[in-house]
Amino acid sequence: MSLSENPQYQGGSDTVSVLLHLQNTILKMIAKGAGLAPTCTTLCVEVERILPDVICSVLTVDVAGLLHPLAGPSLPEAYSQALDGLSVGPLAGSCGTAAYLKTEITVVDIETDVRWAQFKHLALPHGLRACWSSPICDADGRAIATFAFYYRNARGPTAFEREVVANCVNLTQIAIERHERVLEHQRRAFTDALTGCPNRAAYHAALSKLEGAAVGSWALFVLDLDNLKVVNDTFGHHAGDELLQIASDRISAAVSPGRTFRVGGDEFAVILKATDALRDLEKIADEVLSALSVAADCGGHSIVPRATIGGAAFSPDDAGVGSVRQNADFALYHAKETGRGGFVRYWAGLRSNMTRRMGAIRDLSAALREDRIEAHYQPIFRLDTREIVGLEALCRMRIGDNLVSAASFHEATADAQVATSLTARMMTLVAADLRRWLDLGIPFQHVGINVSSADLSGGAVGQVLAAALERERVPLTHVILEVTETVYMGRGDQAIQQAIRALRADGIRVALDDFGTGFASLTHLLTVPVDVIKIDKLFVDHLEPDGVSVTIVEGLIRTAKKMGIRIVAEGIETEEQVEQLRAIGCALGQGYIFSPAVNRETTTALLLGHAQGIARAPIATRSGVG
Repeated sequence: MSLSENPQYQGGSDTVSVLLHLQNTILKMIAKGAGLAPTCTTLCVEVERILPDVICSVLTVDVAGLLHPLAGPSLPEAYSQALDGLSVGPLAGSCGTAAYLKTEITVVDIETDVRWAQFKHLALPHGLRACWSSPICDADGRAIATFAFYYRNARGPTAFEREVVANCVNLTQIAIERHERVLEHQRRAFTDALTGCPNRAAYHAALSKLEGAAVGSWALFVLDLDNLKVVNDTFGHHAGDELLQIASDRISAAVSPGRTFRVGGDEFAVILKATDALRDLEKIADEVLSALSVAADCGGHSIVPRATIGGAAFSPDDAGVGSVRQNADFALYHAKETGRGGFVRYWAGLRSNMTRRMGAIRDLSAALREDRIEAHYQPIFRLDTREIVGLEALCRMRIGDNLVSAASFHEATADAQVATSLTARMMTLVAADLRRWLDLGIPFQHVGINVSSADLSGGAVGQVLAAALERERVPLTHVILEVTETVYMGRGDQAIQQAIRALRADGIRVALDDFGTGFASLTHLLTVPVDVIKIDKLFVDHLEPDGVSVTIVEGLIRTAKKMGIRIVAEGIETEEQVEQLRAIGCALGQGYIFSPAVNRETTTALLLGHAQGIARAPIATRSGVG
């Protein structure tokens, strides 16, 4: 006998009591944050306890109009599985039709009802003879679920069952709406508002789920947009925001089915799980970089997104997720050092390389703090008169009684903060030495100070130089900033070349150092001019009569003169090289034939004896030839 047929439940206070108990049970679960499926399962169990001859079911309806079982503890598992993914419609059984028409549907005989014609073979073998279903709609009127009673005999609902279901529909709606609010809160908590990508919190959560995964089952990309800061500074943050959105969409499309996360301002991460894809991370990275390389309209400006990627796959050598993350970070750091705009995959030796580099950064940082950085100078001579016309300032680090050349700690300057601090220290030292030489009445011309890509990218090197010279009351004309060819090209980063233009516009002269070692050509000088070109030692070493090096250098000298650019030959070591350079029109040079880099005191003596415009005896070269 069902509860509705029991005389003691024919209405009145007993009915109210039963329904209140049901309502309180479910509302308490909702208030305590119980999951949607357990809540609805409990609801079904409680209803079936009150009405023992009914079988209770709750189905959800997705936005595509497909049914999915949510709760049905007394339904056969095979039957519930058969319902999953069925589409709502006018002839879709009781639940599918109720959701489609948004009205309750009573089928008193499944075997003969046309709405069950295509589905009765699923229900009848399990003894399900009748079904009454009620739709559950959201505030916008969209059917989001159904609540149904199945019967084992052909009949429809009783008045009391209708009262129970009215309460159940309301309770289920409350549970679903709370569940959706929780999902929306989680979505917002784990979603980057600007790009729509999963955010840093989602990234950490996704990584934590990979603990214990099989070796080789996943890999990680970490990616930095290289030109976001330039876009923000040049075109405004609106353009920068559009750049991030476009880049995010392109990265996500290129790595699908991988998952893309925005983990910082210009930082993204990608988790790749497809085993086949892990065999060729380079190919996937190339596809990402290729997708990004197409110009995009960002706030009315045509901008090409540029990125650098580091990658690592989970290997037998990795202790866990944290190890893979660190490896990918190492790879990205190395990629940015060796040339932005590319991809580096972590390899076993990279960690030791990075450890060594970090040691160099630590040592140089300590030397800066402890005032153990010194400036040495290598003179630049006129090749005909052997007069000193300028100097190149070279950094030395003192360790005890020893001096270490910049080549020994060059790796440390890959760190932007250390590099800019070192440049600022050198400018301070050089400005003080310039003041001393000017006070001695030396008819001094200029000192070249080397600057890094970090100095130029930061945009403040001109101000740092001006401040150092102003403190010592030294005119700006006494300094030339030297930029290596690889820095000058900027690995495709227009910010470097824009910085050089800005420096020259402010009256600061710029020299292009190590010319010929990289990939610059004289055509680049048409758009980003410099004042001095310093020919790399490699060309000087290979000077031979009628040789290729002579032809190249001679052509360079001739073209540079027409462009108003001075030429300095570096690394001159023999008198033969001096004569060959003079013969092809090179007027200035530096190298061991004249003098190595020397300290301030020795430089002062050289200037007092051989600076251009000072009466003196001819300088003796290191080969003994005057």
